[in-house]
Amino acid sequence: MSQPPLISTQGLSKSYPGVRALDSVDFDLRAGEVHVLFGENGAGKSTLISLLAGANSPTEGQLCIDGEEVTLKSVSDAQERGIYTVFQEFSLIPTMTVAENIFLGREPRVGPFIDHRKMRREAERLLAERGFEIDPTLTVAQLTRAQQQMVEIAKAFHGDLSVLILDEPTASLSDREVDNLFDFILRMREAGLGIIYISHRINEFARIADRVTVLRDGARIATVEMAETNDAALIEMMVGRAIEDIYPQISRNPGDVVLRISQLSTWGVHGVDLEVRRGEVLGVAGLVGSGKSRMFRAIMGLLPVSGGRVDLQGRDITGLSTRMMMAAGLYYLTSDRKHEGLSLTSSATENVSVDLMMGRCGDGPFIQHRKIARERARIFDHVELPERYRSKVTAQLSGGNQQKALFAKSFSHDTDIYIFDEPTVGVDMGTRSALYRLIGELAEDGKAVVLISSDLPEVMNIAHRLVVMAGGRISAELEGDDITESAILGHFFNETEATA
Repeated sequence: MSQPPLISTQGLSKSYPGVRALDSVDFDLRAGEVHVLFGENGAGKSTLISLLAGANSPTEGQLCIDGEEVTLKSVSDAQERGIYTVFQEFSLIPTMTVAENIFLGREPRVGPFIDHRKMRREAERLLAERGFEIDPTLTVAQLTRAQQQMVEIAKAFHGDLSVLILDEPTASLSDREVDNLFDFILRMREAGLGIIYISHRINEFARIADRVTVLRDGARIATVEMAETNDAALIEMMVGRAIEDIYPQISRNPGDVVLRISQLSTWGVHGVDLEVRRGEVLGVAGLVGSGKSRMFRAIMGLLPVSGGRVDLQGRDITGLSTRMMMAAGLYYLTSDRKHEGLSLTSSATENVSVDLMMGRCGDGPFIQHRKIARERARIFDHVELPERYRSKVTAQLSGGNQQKALFAKSFSHDTDIYIFDEPTVGVDMGTRSALYRLIGELAEDGKAVVLISSDLPEVMNIAHRLVVMAGGRISAELEGDDITESAILGHFFNETEATA
């Protein structure tokens, strides 16, 4: 007799007033497998894992653990049954130590007192057995994002863990940290753990996934063996259209050089020469730490320039403040929308209004409310941010709609040069397609566009001209048919071939 799934659902549904968030989903997880949940923002992934984690109750359907139907009353109930979820927002207390966080609520005691020595020793053992090299006496505030994730995972191994759910675990990790996480995931799979893995990063699936379940509009489209599918098929299932429809064909009409960078140096960037032209998309690729973002952050006044020169249409603008750079016609769209790009406690309307007052509607001593409202509506329509989301607090929006609000801020200024730094990080394919069209329209309108991206398919399909960064230097410049994955990867570690 075959072993029942660790966890399974039949016809699982969740409804809210006026919304069917999950629609009759069948799903199962086997022991010793990594099962990926894949879908756009709003596809139902978060709703499904909230039901599996005990954070929500289903409206209809069955949930079974080891073949037995159960009702999960809470997250702690799910944890007692061996199901632990590491959400994108960690549940750690920054001012407490690693050991205190791991044993929070379950501290070992000697009589009425906490046995701190035993707690540190047990925490050290739990971390070491997972392969995590972390000092249990450090406070969580002292840890990197990757280390905090390790601590969150270690908390799961107090009891008899059988199911580990990881929600977008690599969203803020470097390449090396991703490798370490995948090594851990594969070790846990070998040990018989069942892992549910939620991610937008389709390039990761081949490394760790056994099966993939694709959700769209709250319903299960298909469950497939990873070995029997490919990226194009998964994307087509997710968005309902072929991958070639995701990336637009952008006409190239290169014009004058508007930005010239000569021997630019800043922390981690060494003597870079580069030209940015009107009417084309310049791609910038490189591994984490290559200097691709730092170069442009220095140009925008966000990092100090230690050497070299930046010319805008022949005028030396080296070292100007960020505000002065924006006034001169440069706009930098940050890769960190939560901490640098948006006020999460304000609405999208308020976020864009502030930029309009500094940009297109800032000509005069008085606030031009009617002009701001008219421009704001036009911009929101242009970036396809639905009207029902415009007045909501930005923190309550999906990642895709937050990114649309961030793009809307960039259109609030009279800008000649747009610098997009990881513009689709954490964004689903449907939203990506809309953002790519916006980027294409800018280039075709004669604007200069710089696309900094760690996503190779993105930068390969969008850029007309591509520079590869390695070790703080440009290692290659590629155009047209020369922009291939093998060519780009071949220059990722070559720091000596400064061709640009």
